[in-house]
Amino acid sequence: MIALDTNILARFYVADPADPEAARQRKIAYRLLSESPRVFVPLTVILELEWVLRAFYGFVAEDFVRVVKHLLGLPNVSVEEWPRIADALAWHTEGLDFADALHLLASSHCAEFVSFDDRRFARRAKRLGVKPAVVVPAR
Repeated sequence: MIALDTNILARFYVADPADPEAARQRKIAYRLLSESPRVFVPLTVILELEWVLRAFYGFVAEDFVRVVKHLLGLPNVSVEEWPRIADALAWHTEGLDFADALHLLASSHCAEFVSFDDRRFARRAKRLGVKPAVVVPAR
């Protein structure tokens, strides 16, 4: 089994014809994902992939969800903590930041998730009824 980094997945899913290095790397990424008998993708790589696709390539939530679902549909790919990622993807499509959704899901055994500057996160989590409650402490 091989594990893949974010940059391999980004090259697999994003064509960047203006970058000759990217075109070369895309062929390698395609070969790794299509010819390797078993591929492992860590949870942290999925988290970073969302950031890269959004920040550098302008992907919206639906595009990112489509990418991850495609990745999981590949028969040779195993993704760490898939159930948590699936729940985070659902909350992400409903308006939560993907990283925030993962944070909440990892904290599901807690009474509250406390954050200083993220009132928007708190409002969205409350609207969705997700647990634990996101609390912004008074200053």
